[in-house]
Amino acid sequence: MSLSRPRVLVIAEAANPEWVSVPLVGWSLAAALHRQTDVHIVTQIRNRDAFLRAGMVEGRDFTAIDSEAVAAPMYRAAEVLRMGKGRGWTTVTAIAALSYPYFERLVWKRFGDDIRAKRFDIVHRVTPLSPTTASTLAPKVAAAGVPFVLGPLNGGVPWPRGFDAERRREREWLSYVRGIYKLNPQLRRTHAAAALIIAGSRHTASEIPERFQDKVVWLPENAIDPTRFNLIAPQDTTLPLRACFVGRLVPYKGPHILLDAIAPFARSGQMVLDIIGEGPMLPELTAQADSLGIADTVTFHGHLPHQQVQQILAAANLLTFPSIREFGGGVVLEAMALGVVPMVVDYAGPGELVTAETGFAIPLGTRQQIAARMEQALADVLRDPTRLTTMAAAARRMVQDHYTWDAKAAQIIAMYRDVLKP
Repeated sequence: MSLSRPRVLVIAEAANPEWVSVPLVGWSLAAALHRQTDVHIVTQIRNRDAFLRAGMVEGRDFTAIDSEAVAAPMYRAAEVLRMGKGRGWTTVTAIAALSYPYFERLVWKRFGDDIRAKRFDIVHRVTPLSPTTASTLAPKVAAAGVPFVLGPLNGGVPWPRGFDAERRREREWLSYVRGIYKLNPQLRRTHAAAALIIAGSRHTASEIPERFQDKVVWLPENAIDPTRFNLIAPQDTTLPLRACFVGRLVPYKGPHILLDAIAPFARSGQMVLDIIGEGPMLPELTAQADSLGIADTVTFHGHLPHQQVQQILAAANLLTFPSIREFGGGVVLEAMALGVVPMVVDYAGPGELVTAETGFAIPLGTRQQIAARMEQALADVLRDPTRLTTMAAAARRMVQDHYTWDAKAAQIIAMYRDVLKP
């Protein structure tokens, strides 16, 4: 065993460089760890071809586990039960978790002998990110005398009061009884067996039972790839200022709140707004912009390829992102990496990433309160837009220093060393 370069079996069931959301997080972290220490990645068979296209060598760098006999029917069931594309994420997560014990059984069958023989110094389960998903593997690894690392875990942020209508529109029926997962004895065994639990948000950290808090470390789940986000926003503060929203057009992301907040300044010619994304709210958002008299200052771009997203976002002064239930807030880090100042709701993921020096965190409230508070913050910016230049530079520095995937991997490897110290 070498503390400087530990041998790690990274389990990332969801890891794909060509997808977004959790699979991209899984891939990005696993690949960054692979660049810095001796890592073998275990993933699901659906990701195999993408791994190969990314230059990974099967057998040497990764192993693809074929759990489709159980995973495929679960996926189909989730698509039916979520009752609409892009909705019912709690339901999707819960049903997908039903196939995970089978995946882990196959992982143990393939790597159990290697783990018992101490051919790995650490076993690290990166995905699933959900803190509700137990691990049957964790106790086996711990019994073999190998430290088991869990995380980053994230999710389960409660719906804030006053947004029950949005909750119902999102088909989040299962979220009403989500807390029942805490009664799962296998989850308690998972926490007990883990040598380290990485929590991707402070809320998730708070959900880990008190008796296991001594092994919990907070580390935001998201980061950025500097090769993907390599433009720099010029931060031209002459009017009109340019704001940008990036995300699905669904109620909890708050695009309707944003339109209400920005309307006075769009009508006066002080601001323009780019909205990037697609979703079921598009017709009502275009109607809302028209009724507010700002249709000529708001551009709905729809879904765009990554490079075009970056180009439009890098032309903005502000990322205006009033999501009221965001786990990670990856788009916030992406904006900051470009030198675009974020304005977010101070709740869960985004609120944990933004400081007074790097952006604006709007206090949570009702829809009307958030819109009013955001409107006030925009008015404050317009009184002295030159301060955006300083904030943008501070945001870029923070991301470069702490929120690249390589920086995050280095932090985790330092955690490995702490776990492995005699």
